[in-house]
Amino acid sequence: MKINGTFPGFDISAQGLSIQRKRMNLIAENIANADVTRTADGQPYKRKFLEVVAKQNPYTNSLPSEAPTLSLNVNNEAQISNPEIIQNKIGANNSAFNYKEMTDQKLGDVVYQPDSPNADAKGYVQESNVNIVTEMVDMISASRSYEANLTALNTSKQMVKDSLGI
Repeated sequence: MKINGTFPGFDISAQGLSIQRKRMNLIAENIANADVTRTADGQPYKRKFLEVVAKQNPYTNSLPSEAPTLSLNVNNEAQISNPEIIQNKIGANNSAFNYKEMTDQKLGDVVYQPDSPNADAKGYVQESNVNIVTEMVDMISASRSYEANLTALNTSKQMVKDSLGI
């Protein structure tokens, strides 16, 4: 979404709305395919997600190059996934953000289902790596981010409207 004009607040909010809509579409696709054990390539469905990175601009170039880092302690290493990129669909080249549609390469659960047509010789089926609870949390996050961008857009619109009334 591109809104032309001299008000950058509109463009930033519109880009945020567009990115959150793309996130919601990927989350909906993940939920719809959560039970798919075989895709066209013969593998279980892999979870997709959107990685968004801000482009460099004069403001971010002036910031220190080394930001402080914090370590994260976890009880269970399985709680943090380490996705690898297999798809690099770069978009939004005309915006302040780059986004990539990525696929999580973490393996799904293996369950014993000997009567399934997708079972291996030992009767085990590799399931999708989509976790419905994680997807629902991501959906709530994307929804709240969409609402925040919409509120920012409406606030910018109201500020312009009020300034024209002066």
